[in-house]
Amino acid sequence: MRHGDKINNLGRKTAHRHALLMNLACALIDNKRIFTTLAKAKALRVYVEPLITKSKDDTTHSRRVAFSYLKRKETVSELFKEVASKVANRNGGYTRIIKTGNRQGDAAEMAMIELVDFNDIYNNSKSAAEGTAKKTTRRSKGAKKDSTKAKKDDSAKTAEA
Repeated sequence: MRHGDKINNLGRKTAHRHALLMNLACALIDNKRIFTTLAKAKALRVYVEPLITKSKDDTTHSRRVAFSYLKRKETVSELFKEVASKVANRNGGYTRIIKTGNRQGDAAEMAMIELVDFNDIYNNSKSAAEGTAKKTTRRSKGAKKDSTKAKKDDSAKTAEA
């Protein structure tokens, strides 16, 4: 019986599940966005978010703890340098899961999991909208110039007469 067992075993033994989550976490940290099944994405979020929280405190102990979860030196250094600097002012919720539909072969629910602060579409559009005014099209600018030029020409003709 699995009363109160909240971990999703993903149909794997413990060692295989830990290896799977380690590889998914390394891929997420390296690429900032990966596509996987929805169940794996939800399990990965529980696995990687505490690591990102630990990366905010750059000590030898936290690096060793992260290395024990990831087992890849380059990924750990990228986590502590690049990722930790971007999420320094965020209190949690470092990942976003977006459902992308079903896989064609076996109809498994697919999802995209990404690091929130590395999405340029959402982050830049908010800052760009706050900082700049609404732009107009070229066509409307050209029409205004033509109409004002015509008014100036009419006023110049009446002044000459």
